[in-house]
Amino acid sequence: MKLSARKLLDRSFTAYGFFSILLMAAALLILLVPIFVRGIGAFVFFETLENRRLNLEKFNRGNRHAIQREIAQSVEFRRPVYERIAQFEEEIREMDSHSRREYRRELNALKHALRELLGPFPGEDTPVLWRNQYGQTRWDRAKVKFHEVMHIREWDYSDPDRMGVKVYRDRREAFEGTSLVALFDDLEDNIKHILRPRITVYWRFLFDRSFDAHFFGGIWPEILGTFYLAIGAMLFAVPIGIIAAIYLTEYAKQNLFTSLLRSGISTLAGVPSIVFGLFGLAFFIHTIGVSQSKSVLAGSLTLALLILPTVIRASEEALRSVPHTYKEAALSLGAGKWFTVLTVLLPVALPGILTGIVISMGRAVGETAPIIFTAAVSVGRPLKFWQTFSQPTPALPWNIYNLSTEHEAVDEIRHVQYGMVLTLVSLVLILNLAAIILRARISRKLKG
Repeated sequence: MKLSARKLLDRSFTAYGFFSILLMAAALLILLVPIFVRGIGAFVFFETLENRRLNLEKFNRGNRHAIQREIAQSVEFRRPVYERIAQFEEEIREMDSHSRREYRRELNALKHALRELLGPFPGEDTPVLWRNQYGQTRWDRAKVKFHEVMHIREWDYSDPDRMGVKVYRDRREAFEGTSLVALFDDLEDNIKHILRPRITVYWRFLFDRSFDAHFFGGIWPEILGTFYLAIGAMLFAVPIGIIAAIYLTEYAKQNLFTSLLRSGISTLAGVPSIVFGLFGLAFFIHTIGVSQSKSVLAGSLTLALLILPTVIRASEEALRSVPHTYKEAALSLGAGKWFTVLTVLLPVALPGILTGIVISMGRAVGETAPIIFTAAVSVGRPLKFWQTFSQPTPALPWNIYNLSTEHEAVDEIRHVQYGMVLTLVSLVLILNLAAIILRARISRKLKG
């Protein structure tokens, strides 16, 4: 090959490599930046007075005197709203039956929207659910509900070639010519005085358990459950995986059985994770009965099977990468084969083995399908260690899926969904960073 052609190829491959790196970096930014920006909203956000009330009344958190003073100030701005509604209800009674029916329907819709924004009306019975006992606790959601108070949502079907288009009509039009129109002006002028938003840092999101189906509280049970499942999977998979790798590299003969064994390991690495979940349900729970139903133990065993091929292959490659002269030197000094493996091969291969273990742990942390059938529940309390043998647990991967697809109020808890995603991604990144640092330190020590 001519020198000019070789230089051209070298430059082409270099440019292609830089382009690939930039493309990967851009993809990571596109993926991670929205997760971080929206996920941080679970920790830092503008809370309303309703959130401070909830924390004081349910958890005894906050300055009682300051919050009570704010409540008294807010009541002064809320009172005209309720007085105007009461006055309008008196006016309705004097109208004809048709007008009374029309205005009553519109008034009930307005009162429902106000309850979602500000909480129950004075004198009403306390609802059972926390979400109905208080108004909007977050200012971003309060603005959405305030828009629903001020506007009526309708659908425009005027264009036969298109689906219905959502439009909003000013709610004042429904009460035109009545005394209730002034209520909307009061709300526009005083909504910030009523809800009194201010920025807050909710670091307890990581350490509180959820309340009222994740409307309030944090994700500690999910974090703890994820750790239980990942650590349990490692406890089962790592020893078996390393022993299997030692057998395949140092003891197994190159015959048909070994070839079939390696093919089976490679095949298992490509089996869809949902298949492992169904196998875990059928074998660990229904056949050998490690637990009566779902449990962390059953989920950990299932995840261990899932990541076992990765641990075996990574450990096997790490052992094969050890220079053959190390083994020959140990054997020539009279060391036995097993002693050589333990004191020479494993320490040198440890950086590669650790890399495989951490990659496997990252996969175990993020898997959803295997734990659906064996370990995960939507809502639960933090488990004690001894409860993991018989009880299921919430877990970040499953709860992210569940809250994003099956929750009754998906839009109301977007901050919880993104907060969970940010926490899960952070855990995986921390694990990989720890592996890089640990591998670098071990490599330095081995080099002397």
